[in-house]
Amino acid sequence: MTKKKPVFATPQDVESAFYEALEHADLDAMMSVWVEDEEIICVHPGGPRLSGYAMVRESWRRIFEGGPRLSIAITHQVYLQSMLLSVHSVHEHYIMRGEDESAPMVATNVYVRGALGWRLLAHHASPAPPEHVPEAAKILH
Repeated sequence: MTKKKPVFATPQDVESAFYEALEHADLDAMMSVWVEDEEIICVHPGGPRLSGYAMVRESWRRIFEGGPRLSIAITHQVYLQSMLLSVHSVHEHYIMRGEDESAPMVATNVYVRGALGWRLLAHHASPAPPEHVPEAAKILH
C-alpha cells in the first residue's frame, strides 16, 4: 500500500514539516515536503549544490544515518510570497544532543504551489557570519 503524501495548505506548513523531519531524522517525512521533480536543489552547509530528486534524497539519507541527534530553533524569519511562489529567509539554530549551543546557519527555502498544495523546491543553508562584526570589518555592496 502506497503512503499518501500530505497536502500542505501554506508554505509555513511545509517549512514546519521540513524542520520536524530534519529534527527527527525521518527520511520519508523529509522527502514528502519536496517537489517530486528533477529541478529541485539543495545546498547543505559547506556542501556542493545537489540537483534532482535522487541526489537530494541520497544526501538526506546519509545525514540521517546516525538517527535523530539535534534540535532546531528557527528565528529571524522573512517571507516573500506570491500566489504560486514563496521565498523564506531564516536563521537555523542547531543544538546537537549533549551540547549546549552551536553556531546558527542562514537558510533560504523556496516553495512552490501546485495541484497538491505547497512543496519545497530549493533549500540552501550556510554558516551565519558572526553577529558582532566590528564596523571597520563590514563590507558594503
